[in-house]
Formats: sequence, C-alpha cells, structure tokens
Amino acid sequence: MDIRAAEISAILKDQIKNFGKEAEVSEVGQVLSVGDGIARVYGLDNVQAGEMVEFPGGIRGMALNLEADNVGVVIFGADRDIKEGDIVKRTGAIVDVPVGPGLLGRVVDALGNPIDGKGPIKAVERKRVDVKAPGIIPRKSVNEPMSTGLKAIDALIPVGRGQRELVIGDRQTGKTAIILDTMLNQKSVHDNGPEKEKLYCVYVAVGQKRSTVAQFVKVLEERGALEYSIIVAATASDPAPMQFLAPFAGATMGEYFRDNGMH
Repeated sequence: MDIRAAEISAILKDQIKNFGKEAEVSEVGQVLSVGDGIARVYGLDNVQAGEMVEFPGGIRGMALNLEADNVGVVIFGADRDIKEGDIVKRTGAIVDVPVGPGLLGRVVDALGNPIDGKGPIKAVERKRVDVKAPGIIPRKSVNEPMSTGLKAIDALIPVGRGQRELVIGDRQTGKTAIILDTMLNQKSVHDNGPEKEKLYCVYVAVGQKRSTVAQFVKVLEERGALEYSIIVAATASDPAPMQFLAPFAGATMGEYFRDNGMH
C-alpha cells in the first residue's frame, strides 16, 4: 500500500481546520434562590426582558424582572427540579409561540406544545407573545355582527366582529356554556358559508380542572367544531407562570388570523 505524505498532510490540516467548530458559546448564570415558581439568577448581565432562558433538564423560564445584581425568572415547569447553583443558559429568543392553521383542531399548553397526543404541531411560523396592540387609527369600526346562536344575545345585545365582550357571573351560572354554544354555532358557517365569513375560535382554559377541559374538548370534537378551534390549556395543576402566560399565548394565536384577513 502506497502511503503518500502529501495526502496525510492534507487530511491532518483539514481536521485541524475544522476542530472545535461544533463548540457552543453562550452566556450563563447561576441560580441564587428558587421558590414559588420564581428563580433569582446571577450572571445574566445582557439578558433581555421577556427572553427565554433554559435550566438543566430542559426546563424553560422567562426573564421578567431585571435588577442591578440579579434577574427574576418565572419558571415554566416544576421549580422543585431546580436548585441553588444550577446553571441557567440564555437562548437569545423572546418568548414566542407557534401560530397558523396548523394549530386548528389541537390542544396545546401555554408555550404552544401539543398536549393532546396527536403528534407535533404542523406550524411553520412563530410570533412573540408580547407585542404592541394596533392603535386607534388602524382599527376599523365594529360594523359586522357575530352570531352566537343565542336569541336573547343576538336580539338584545348583539356582539360584533372585532368587539371585546365580558362574560361575567358567579360559579355554575353558565359562562362556559355561552362560550361553548357560540363556538358550536360557527359550524354551519364553516360548512356552508363563504370563506370571508368563517370565524376561527381560540379557547383559553386558565386554572380549570383537567377533567373539565377534557369534557369541553370532547363536546367540540363530537360536534365537529374542534376542526376550526384552538384550545390553550393551563389547568389548575400547571405552574402559576404557565397560567399567567396562557392568555397572552391565546391572543397571539388569534392575532395571526386577524393579521392574515381570516377573521
């Protein structure tokens, strides 16, 4: 076998040239204290407000309180798995969630991760959860009704597209039932109506029991309404930071349809 020095030299030079390229450099800090879903972290001097950080074990958190000597991070997971001295790594990304039609028919948590056992989300776009709302001038006047299917509401206090409506009441007075009926009422429009009249529904369950959310999803699925709906669930068993983030995540997912003329 003929071994040529030039070939060996070329191989060695190539290996030396590419050595260590896979090394990852990132800013890290250390956990000073942790409790009640909040971690105090030292060393993340350049972290941004709202930036996602990563704890050992893949647990994520959001930098929320930037102080002179430490950073307050809300933990999107069990804080019992984090201890003093743990290394915290910056990700460089502001907290965002997946958006788009790929979320329709799915049940996700406050970070947009699927929790319905139907596989990964087929969404190619992500949006930040904390964005500035449109001003008064760009907004159109509310001039088109939204049918809820409840005669008392549609006749006496109709709801318009683009309107915010508070549904308030004591326990067991039918608040969720009104929302459910409204979502189910959109089925006929989705089946037979023109594309521009179709409404997409985003339901955010905060602090409810898992069994209650499961029953809600079951009704939507049985009536064929889940196909145009997104369920964001931060149940009573989820950490408080996830419940805090859930409404922002749901609003961001809904804003995608608004921004793309699908509302």
